[in-house]
Amino acid sequence: MENFLSLKLEETLFESLAKINFKAPTPIQAKAIPIALEGKDILGTAQTGTGKTGAFGIPLVNYLLKTKKETALVMTPTRELATQVMQTINNLIGRGNIRTALLIGGDSMQKQLKQMRRNPRLIVGTPGRINDHLKRKTLRLNNTSFLVLDESDRMLDMGFTPQINQVLETVPKKHQTLLFSATLPGNILRLAEKYLNQPVRISVGSTSTPIEKIKQEVLRVNDGDKYNQLIKEIYTRQGSILIFVKTRRNAEKMVKRLKYDDHDADAIHGNLRQNKRDRVIKAFRNNHFRILVGTDVASRGLDIPAIKHVINFDLPQVPEDFIHRIGRTARAGAEGSALSFIGNEDRAKWNAIQRLIDPNFRAEPGRDSRRRRKRGGRSFDRRDRRNKNRFTKKRRDNQVRHHENKSEKNSRSFDFKKKFYGKKKRFKKRFFNKKKRNVSINSY
Repeated sequence: MENFLSLKLEETLFESLAKINFKAPTPIQAKAIPIALEGKDILGTAQTGTGKTGAFGIPLVNYLLKTKKETALVMTPTRELATQVMQTINNLIGRGNIRTALLIGGDSMQKQLKQMRRNPRLIVGTPGRINDHLKRKTLRLNNTSFLVLDESDRMLDMGFTPQINQVLETVPKKHQTLLFSATLPGNILRLAEKYLNQPVRISVGSTSTPIEKIKQEVLRVNDGDKYNQLIKEIYTRQGSILIFVKTRRNAEKMVKRLKYDDHDADAIHGNLRQNKRDRVIKAFRNNHFRILVGTDVASRGLDIPAIKHVINFDLPQVPEDFIHRIGRTARAGAEGSALSFIGNEDRAKWNAIQRLIDPNFRAEPGRDSRRRRKRGGRSFDRRDRRNKNRFTKKRRDNQVRHHENKSEKNSRSFDFKKKFYGKKKRFKKRFFNKKKRNVSINSY
């Protein structure tokens, strides 16, 4: 498929594609869209930033335009990704008369209830909030015949398996499912085997390697010097920067330090309310500030073409998240760079990331095993081991001597107490008998 004109799409959708300047499909779109238009289930994987939203969004909108009563449901792991998907699909709908509803956590429930009363035909949301509406019975899936699971691996990693199973068991048995994932672990395969109906397997590129247009750099730093090195990198780079840290506390602290050093920055993390997240992302997209500091909440669903640089100030806990982090740059064919700080305690994490990218990767041996400095014909390691054994033996002898002295002292103390208390007991008995004898004499 060279262009969208070769597809059998609704006229309204063709108008929308022309309006948003969708001309040539990406590889994942070229493979997935024709199969989805035939009504088949899809199990698709592709690198992040390759246009998976359009791959399921175009056939979804075309299906809703062709039918009049059927509804569609799209589930995503994060609020940001759900919002991004909704914006893309709304652009595809264009002037088509399709009501929509966005059901995400952190958003006003009254606002969502108002949307649900309008009987929307397209629902995009996160698993937790979708299940909340199912329990309230404000959401019914009896007419849902088109289901999309986007970033499924992330949803399972976040513990949404029970909610996903509940949704999949609630929708009618006869429906079309498009499951897209950046990676394909065993739990995804089990989910697909259980719920998908003879899915067509689609894979574009490697799911464990970054996009080729990302220039990757590594900087080995001491933990105490990381922030100073970060400031140097900020001064030497041009364009917007996304910095990843471990926790939301670290994100807030870094923003304060950057602002103190006269840098325009803001933070995004899981503890922010949804309206605050939306304002931060919108301001960053509109270049109101240059540096965005975020946790792994920003590693998925943050589609901002203007991001030029990604800096891993802290490495991720899960190797797969590294691919998604650096995938925030070089999107839609653009170029970008990714810099990773490797501290003294990050070697194990970095080796795991390298093994994910290159299965043939072999970790370098530790520095201690390579450096054997000798003095007087003996290595420091042997000398240290000898001294350690000597001090260990001396400490053990002291402990034995201490226990022996303590036992001897306790023995003397026991004999003294036995002797003393024996006398004291006899003294009490003699005194009591004498007193009793005197009392008995006076009583007569």
